[in-house]
Amino acid sequence: MIRALWSRPRQDHVSDALALLRGWTRDGAQIKRTLLLDDAQHAALTERIKVAADVLHLRPEIRRLDGRTQIRIAPWDGEEITEREVTLAARVEDVYRSCLTGG
Repeated sequence: MIRALWSRPRQDHVSDALALLRGWTRDGAQIKRTLLLDDAQHAALTERIKVAADVLHLRPEIRRLDGRTQIRIAPWDGEEITEREVTLAARVEDVYRSCLTGG
């Protein structure tokens, strides 16, 4: 059973993982999410994302627009989304929940 799972193309695993990340959308070779945060929450989220992104060697685009925080994660080489981008998106979700609860 495990062998059959791992014999699937890697992108299937990425798609499966993305399906579990509520609110994230895939747009070609990038994933993105918009969050409703106040300015203090945005600042805290941005700093924590930068730390996680550095560990994964990624450079997400984070911007503030009309009271919302927009996050775009794309592979640095412009190729396919990999486990690294999905891992960062999952970390963003963890940090986002933490910001909402004051953690």
